[in-house]
Amino acid sequence: MLHHFFDKGPWFRAKRFGYGAGLPFKLQGWVLLLSHMAVMIGLAFLLATRPLIMMPLVLLIALAPMPIYAARTEGGWKWRGRPGD
Repeated sequence: MLHHFFDKGPWFRAKRFGYGAGLPFKLQGWVLLLSHMAVMIGLAFLLATRPLIMMPLVLLIALAPMPIYAARTEGGWKWRGRPGD
């Protein structure tokens, strides 16, 4: 199963409008997205009484996998405007 995470190719659809990744369309993308969310939520609950520690850690965890999201988005990250813009 682990070898699937080393396969080439995109895991996320490109957004129709805006910048960044859309929803995942492969299992690897869903695993990454759901585990990323679980870690952020768990960390926030675990450190809820210590906001000075929680905020920088949640921010770091939120931004850390962005290169993976960008590399695994079909067409890459670029601005996509509305047709005719």
